[in-house]
Amino acid sequence: MSSKARVLYIPHGGGPMPLLGDPGHAGLIQFLRDISRRVGQPEAILVISAHWEMPVPCILGAAAPPMLYDYGGFPPETYQISYPAPGDPVFAENIRTLLADQGMHAMIDPQRGYDHGAFVPLMLMYPDADIPCLQISLLNNLDGTAHIALGQALAPLLEKNVLVLGSGMSFHNLRAFFVPGMVEVGDNMAFESWLQETCTADISESERAQRLADWHLAPGGRLCHPRPEHLLPLHVCYGMAGKAGEVVFSGDVMGRNVTGVFWG
Repeated sequence: MSSKARVLYIPHGGGPMPLLGDPGHAGLIQFLRDISRRVGQPEAILVISAHWEMPVPCILGAAAPPMLYDYGGFPPETYQISYPAPGDPVFAENIRTLLADQGMHAMIDPQRGYDHGAFVPLMLMYPDADIPCLQISLLNNLDGTAHIALGQALAPLLEKNVLVLGSGMSFHNLRAFFVPGMVEVGDNMAFESWLQETCTADISESERAQRLADWHLAPGGRLCHPRPEHLLPLHVCYGMAGKAGEVVFSGDVMGRNVTGVFWG
């Protein structure tokens, strides 16, 4: 059966800065505005955000999710941003049941709101906020293999007209954004090159999965990701798609090269 779903891993930038028109995010802003034309109009959007970690997969279940301003130190107007896309409690329960049927215990959170890993890119991709949106959490064990397995458990959703959006950053050493020389350009580029090759190369899926599970052994891996929560949405996306992807973004965000990958 051909897939109806589209699976996309994106960089979401620094806090609300893409929504402020920050020059350091210019390429990313244009990419997010443009990619929705290729992705098309899904019936629902499922976001795997780097900004939600739980012991088991947890699914946003509110019918009208509130806003979760999970950043600090930005202008007052960034705490008034609204993205009033509806939730979908029925779809949330369907996902929980799907995971349960495959032996994976999951929970629904009926109160949590959209964090900035969801609402920032979606405001640029789908500004009308008329598509039902859900979020699903990462696992707080931050294990690569476990997140690939989560994606594999979600794979039946490929039969539905949904957009699965892995929202993170392929470079995420926060201190290095502000401390020159802390991570050399060569280390950043070495990891990006490894990641793009891993996601696109003509290799077996078992080899691809093993490479992603062992991301910390990649050139520059630990320097680019002291903590891997911004990389792991990609693991969920790959686990779901189960095949090579296409690099659709490779550009500068705040002076660092980052990658976006699409599985059509």
